[in-house]
Amino acid sequence: MSLPIVKLDRGIHSMHLFYRVNRTAWAHWGSGAAAQARERLESLCALNVGPSHPLLRTYAGVGGKADLAFWLFHEDLVGLSRLHRETEACFAPGTLTPVYSFLSITELTEYMPKEEDNKRRVQHEFKLEAGTPEFAAKLAEIEKQSREYEHYRLYPEMPDWEIMSFYPMLKRRQGADNWYLLDFEKRKGLMRGHAATGRKFAGRVKQLITGSTGLDDWEWGVTLLAHQLDALKDIVYEMRLDEVSARYGEFGPFYTNLRLPPAALWAHLNL
Repeated sequence: MSLPIVKLDRGIHSMHLFYRVNRTAWAHWGSGAAAQARERLESLCALNVGPSHPLLRTYAGVGGKADLAFWLFHEDLVGLSRLHRETEACFAPGTLTPVYSFLSITELTEYMPKEEDNKRRVQHEFKLEAGTPEFAAKLAEIEKQSREYEHYRLYPEMPDWEIMSFYPMLKRRQGADNWYLLDFEKRKGLMRGHAATGRKFAGRVKQLITGSTGLDDWEWGVTLLAHQLDALKDIVYEMRLDEVSARYGEFGPFYTNLRLPPAALWAHLNL
């Protein structure tokens, strides 16, 4: 029986996987099985190395929560599930113990600027008068940037940087601090300021927020890529000072990881 094809109208599927290595089982299978596992994983990564999808990246966990981490992208949900199982099947039975997994999809935020927002920005930020050639040119430039931003948010091409941090989050729904009871324009204003804080880290941190409401135990997954650990610490700290996080944000466990291809991963973990 053929499997169905399950795609989104726009965007792709994402999965984060975290495991511990069962050293006792690893020793039982021996060095031959370890080498075969590495070769299988190398081949699987080589088959899934698209700029956006399908994509499989391998990491070493830092801090003791997990030994191995995998980040998967696929346009087809069945393909994502198959890639998940193929990744696990690279390893001998019993050598991996699941720690945490997170399923989400790429999406556009509901707070994306509309045409009227862009026009107001041209008038107020760039001090240009509506109806002038200069206004029209700047508006066209901003709308082009918006289209590019939307495309790469839905079909991300994330840089292959040294550090990947992942954590889930949600918006609080408790008493007076219920994000979803706020007026939409109030929420939009708070998110605009929150985004401005994040933009200060351009060049130091790349961020991807994927949606998981109704798909996993949290509402969003946040993936941060960086060259240095202090950049991750700084952006999370500064963004927590914004009201949108300080008052309305709830955060799950943080997983910090080193980007290592399979051969380097084996050497690093002494597998």
